[in-house]
Order: sequence, then structure tokens, then C-alpha cells
Amino acid sequence: MSSAADLLSELALSLGADAVGWAPAPVPAAAVQEYQSWLDAGRHAGMTYLERQLPVRADPAQRLPGVGSVLVLGVSHAFEPPLVPDGGVRVGRVARYAWTPDYHDQLQPVLTRLEQEAAALGVRARGYVDHGPVMERLFASGAGLGWRGKSGMTINTGLGAFVTLAVVLTDLPAGGSGAAHPDRCGRCLRCVSACPTGAIGPDRAIDARRCVSYLTIEHRGPVPHDLRAGVGDWLFGCDVCSEVCPWTVKAGPLARLLRPDPQLAHPDLSRFFGISEREFERQWAGTAFLRPRRKGMARNALTVLGNTRAPQGWPLLLAGAQDPAWEVREAAAWALGQWGEAGRVRALLDDPHEAVREGAAAILGEA
Repeated sequence: MSSAADLLSELALSLGADAVGWAPAPVPAAAVQEYQSWLDAGRHAGMTYLERQLPVRADPAQRLPGVGSVLVLGVSHAFEPPLVPDGGVRVGRVARYAWTPDYHDQLQPVLTRLEQEAAALGVRARGYVDHGPVMERLFASGAGLGWRGKSGMTINTGLGAFVTLAVVLTDLPAGGSGAAHPDRCGRCLRCVSACPTGAIGPDRAIDARRCVSYLTIEHRGPVPHDLRAGVGDWLFGCDVCSEVCPWTVKAGPLARLLRPDPQLAHPDLSRFFGISEREFERQWAGTAFLRPRRKGMARNALTVLGNTRAPQGWPLLLAGAQDPAWEVREAAAWALGQWGEAGRVRALLDDPHEAVREGAAAILGEA
């Protein structure tokens, strides 16, 4: 690689990246076809934007004309669990990446600094933190940062599976072999067998229609009834496949650039009820919780309470049954059914929204 590439790599490490590497920018046709097949099978669920973005993902030159090589950054979010704050209804688990304020916002200054340094070196560059349509996991493998595990996640031998990826497209000549990182999964199937909803396919790809992370973050409307038990106590996202990975266990807590916030790792569920969407956005600004919106987080909270039957959550079931969002009332009907509160479920048979009435009727029928 050139001296410019070496300088950018050193700068990335000094700014907090835990691993860096370079990959050639061209995306192999086989990778594009594999992605297209995944879309054709409908395994992207309701994320229709992925279909629209495929042409750009397949051709990074649409984002940076003349792109030749890609600098890939791996940042650990393997946090040591923070203590649970006092007070509130703190039930349920949150995926580790959301324990810290939005990592997009935290990593953007790093990418901006790299872009500026690249410009000073006469290199055109453009950085992305997974919100841009680039195949960062493919580039991570080509850069030697890791391989796509059976869970579909990028796994690094030193960092495990809790790795946030960022990339910088550059017009430097193609660097790195681009050959896939050696597969270190072996015969291990822990992630596959541990997935609570059976979302991991035999081709190392996730079926979002069954994935707890998708269901609690991207999915709009009620969670399918047959999957609610599998959601368990996951309030936001899911880390099961990454937690059980032997490489993650071996790595242990490593995060240094990102820092966990106890209020995000163990949020008070009551803060998702009795407020407007605008107030919710104000209270949780700069966090990943904005993605599902208030009604999504309230829905998730009721799913968790229905599964755990945590007694401190009882007032939230009553609040959920009166919530202005029908999606929340529908979730409350299910949760009340899980608690054996048939009378309160029956009261929702008169709800103004058809989905709530149908949900309540279905729960009473099951009972």
C-alpha cells in the first residue's frame, strides 16, 4: 500500500479504531447475486429501501467516482455491563450497540477527520457508518478484519462478534487482496441453535422476518403472535447469536472508543408511556431508541412484560390498554392475556381499532 494509505490507517487507529484494513472497492458479481437472491426470497422483510439501494451497494463508484480502495474500521462495542440504575421499571434487555449514544453520531467525527486528512494527502475520500448503501461486511472480510460467521455477523478473532464497522471510500489504487478472510467457525453451531426464533439460515444469512432485532426495531405494527414468545425479554434488538459465539466469549470486554450509558443499557420502561412522540424524541435524542419511535418502544415493553410477567410492570399494562396508539393497545391486550387477565382483555373487544378488537378476540379464543 502507499504511504498515504499507511498514514490513514495509523490515524484511524489513533482515533480509536480497534482494527483497520484495506480492501479493493469493486464488488464481486457473485456477492451482488447472493444479495439479490436474499432480497428475492423476501428475507429483508419490510426493509424495502434495501431493494432500492442495491444498485449503489453493488457499485461504490456511484458514491465516489474513481473509487479504488476502501479503508475499513472495526470498533468494538463489547461493553462491560453497567450497573442497573435505581428506580423505574427496568425490565428487559437492550442490544449492546444501543448501550451507547447513537454510534453513527460518535463515529462520524472520526470519518470526517479521515476525510480531511485524505484531502490533505491529495486523496479523495468519503466515509460511511452503515447508514450509507455500502457492503461493509464484504469489505471487512476483504480487508482481513474478519469473516461472515454462521450468524451472518462479521467476526474478528481478537474482537469477537461485537464489532461496529465503518468504511472510507478512497480513490487510492486497489489495495489488499480482497480474498475472503479464512472461516474460523468450524463445526460450531452455537449461534444457529441459540437463536430464539430460528432466524439464521443455512447460508449464513438472517431471515429478518423472524429476527428479534428486526421485529423490535424496524418492524412496524404488531409483532406476529407466533414469534412473541421468542422475543423473550429483548426490549430492543438481540445479541444472542453474538453472545454465544466462542470468539466473543474469548475476547471479553474490549470497547474503548464507545462508552455505555446505564440509562440506555437498562432503560426505565415507564418513560415510553404517557408522553407524546415529540416529547419522546426530545427525551431520547441521540439514541438508537428513536428508530422504533415511542409506540414501537412501548409495544416492545409490553411484549417483554407479557413474557416476563414482571410485577413492577403491571401499571404499564394498564397504561398500554389506554394508549393513543393502537399498536400499543394491541400489545397490551396480548400482555394482559399472558397475565391471565381475561376480563381486561375482554374490555378491549370494544376498542375503536379493528386490529385491537381482533387481537383481543384471538387471545380470548386461545385462552
